[in-house]
Amino acid sequence: MRRTFSYKLKPTKTQIHWMFDVMEHLRELQNSARDNRIHGWHEEGRHVSYVEQARILTKARDKHADFKAVPQDFQACALMRVERAFQNFFRRVNEGAEQPGFPRYRMRNRSFTWKLRRDKKGNRQQPIVKTDGRYMRLKVPKLGLVKVRLSRPLQGDPKEVTVVKKASGWHVRISCELDDVPKVEPTTAVGVDVGTTRYLTTSDGEVVENPRWYREAEGLLKKHQQRQSCRKRGSRRWQKAVQLVARHHERTVDLRKDFIGKLVYKLYHHLQNAVLVAERLGVKNMVKHKSLSKSIHDASWATFFVWCENIAERDGFHFHQVDPRNTSQTCSCCGQKAPKKLTLSVRTFECIYCGESLDRDHNAARNILYRAALVLRGQRWVTTLEEARSRELQKKWTLRTPRQTFLFDAMVNNPMPSGLGN
Repeated sequence: MRRTFSYKLKPTKTQIHWMFDVMEHLRELQNSARDNRIHGWHEEGRHVSYVEQARILTKARDKHADFKAVPQDFQACALMRVERAFQNFFRRVNEGAEQPGFPRYRMRNRSFTWKLRRDKKGNRQQPIVKTDGRYMRLKVPKLGLVKVRLSRPLQGDPKEVTVVKKASGWHVRISCELDDVPKVEPTTAVGVDVGTTRYLTTSDGEVVENPRWYREAEGLLKKHQQRQSCRKRGSRRWQKAVQLVARHHERTVDLRKDFIGKLVYKLYHHLQNAVLVAERLGVKNMVKHKSLSKSIHDASWATFFVWCENIAERDGFHFHQVDPRNTSQTCSCCGQKAPKKLTLSVRTFECIYCGESLDRDHNAARNILYRAALVLRGQRWVTTLEEARSRELQKKWTLRTPRQTFLFDAMVNNPMPSGLGN
């Protein structure tokens, strides 16, 4: 399991100038490697590999002093970034995408990365040097020691270090390898339905309001942008205005991440749920809606799902996503689909078959939970959850045992939706 630890850096002015020069050199190196691959394909009809470009880099370091002044580990990671960009490009081409998205020319670099090597004894280098003072030291190749504030202890085996320039200053991200956490017994579960009016509604009926971070900060952002537009482009006062706008955006992102992290932690730990079930939404297609695009971007559902998956992996919980089709159009009590499609303005689901009436999002969250458990009035739902194993699917999934395993024990004894404490 990989975990990334982020810390704040306190470099000196000399160190800042050196890091800016390194990022500019790496930007030119990446653009040169990109152009080399394009030229090799269009002019010579061949694919230029990472190994070939690494050999060219070795020769350039022997001839040119500016190449040799930059650590080779930084340059190797920059070439690897170009390699991954072209691999993703060819993958999109093979998938038949309408616009594969050719790797773009980099106008600016905001970070540089290097991988930690092993010594002759096989021990990996430690990037952090401990001191008795308030700040520790980060070892940067050819730069020396940089002050770093360890806000939390570093865990695991460090593999990779990335220095990032943000509007709030310099940060370092250290990727570490940790042992996998064993999964807990899936005895309790909760289904969640995300939305724009309400950020989240659980299958237990709990509602989490949508903070609307971007919309709340739009007024102040407009003032910052107006101040920037009134100043001469390129002047010092204009640069200060640009910094203020960037800091405003970063603060909004930090508020959003803080809210999502605390919410996911609450769903797992505070509410004591071992399993979290959500919808598998196509957010990339949903943001194309002309009326809901800004609200969906502001809610950042994709980030919420990523945090659910990461915290579940970190703490040994379970996270699953199910097909969202008709979760809001089906009665969670009798399982009948509404004869007429409900519009987004209808916030209450009223079943004409059994007379059940409840909030639309609460009904959808219950359906999400039932669909994950593969039980709804004794009917089996088609899903890819490995926790739901049946005799019929044993041969299809090549499972070792035909024993039926549900997400939580309550569904085993009472297969009806009403047995979940509704």
